[in-house]
Amino acid sequence: MLISRPLTATLLLSFLLLLLSSTSHAHNITRILAKHPEFSSFNHYLTVTHLAPEINRRQTITVLALDNAAMSSILAKQLSVYTIRNVLSLHVLTDYFGSKKLHQITNGTSLISSMFQATGSAPGSSGYVNITDLKGGKVGFGAEDNDGKLDATYVKSVAEFPYNISILQISQALNSNEAEAPTPGPSDINITAIMAKQGCKAFADLLIATGAHTTFEENLDGGLTVFCPTDGVINGFMSKYKNLTAAQKVSLLLYHGIPVYQSLQMLKSSNGIMNTLATDGASKYDFTVQNDGEVVTLKTKVITAKITGTLKDEEPLVIYKINKVLQPRELFKPEPEAEAPAPKAAKKHKKPSGDEEEEAYAPEDDSADQTADNKSGVGGINGGKMIWMVVSWCMGIILL
Repeated sequence: MLISRPLTATLLLSFLLLLLSSTSHAHNITRILAKHPEFSSFNHYLTVTHLAPEINRRQTITVLALDNAAMSSILAKQLSVYTIRNVLSLHVLTDYFGSKKLHQITNGTSLISSMFQATGSAPGSSGYVNITDLKGGKVGFGAEDNDGKLDATYVKSVAEFPYNISILQISQALNSNEAEAPTPGPSDINITAIMAKQGCKAFADLLIATGAHTTFEENLDGGLTVFCPTDGVINGFMSKYKNLTAAQKVSLLLYHGIPVYQSLQMLKSSNGIMNTLATDGASKYDFTVQNDGEVVTLKTKVITAKITGTLKDEEPLVIYKINKVLQPRELFKPEPEAEAPAPKAAKKHKKPSGDEEEEAYAPEDDSADQTADNKSGVGGINGGKMIWMVVSWCMGIILL
């Protein structure tokens, strides 16, 4: 069966558009809820508490929406905006549940983590939500730290974009003593205490000893990202650290902070040069953020460090663990660039005889080529190039 060139080009372009759409997961929770005025109060507080951008950045999410009447019960408790953030983050599940999936839960009940649990502010099992398929087609929801009580029931599906975001209305707010506990505002957060409790005490002690911690605290309200070398890393670096002047020590420590909130997803999508708290006029004190898949690296002219974990991620503050001390080129000698090896001259092979023939003519190892091929798929480094090659080829067919 022969297919005309225009038809072939049309099919290829359709496939390309499908490919591009399948890689997109962008959604805007406030824009979706704006179409439903009965959720205006819920929508407003998603914006006020900065939960909306967090929801928009996640690829798979379920929002348990509360109508204006249900929100009034939360507001009547006169909670601080930071505590309201915790309460609402309990209503955002880190998995996708459409209306059909609610009735297909294995064994009829399931514990699902919420964004409240993901912040690290929820101790123990608090921050998990129990979803249970009840009799008569009803589905119940309850916070795990509320003695197993199912406070709310499923009302309706507001919007579903499988398997990206689902917005489901529930009858009332979930009760959780942990989520409703008084929460300090950003200015009241003790950054060094958070570090000290989670494996970065040595770095925290250096911040306090030099007074650099005050600069971190002053930048907290406007957004702050901190890269914290772990205790073992700092201990191994102390011989170099002791050789610095007092001013250089402060600059080194400030080099580990960015005066803006950068979630891990934001770092992955905004590769490039970052200014730091140490940046001042002619003193650049910057480094380059680069990711290879899920691994995010911080490259100075001296070393390359990797992000190995997250101590806290709750806007406007995020603290990451890194496996090396960030060494700015302003303070340390850059590593010499390795010279490219001279090309090897082609070897002349003598034709083997007998049993030696198979071994002598065995092909060279092509693992490097295979690795390069694996990195050049649609989702890899050269994915964009391949897509535009397909577009160009399709256009060529149409023009012919």
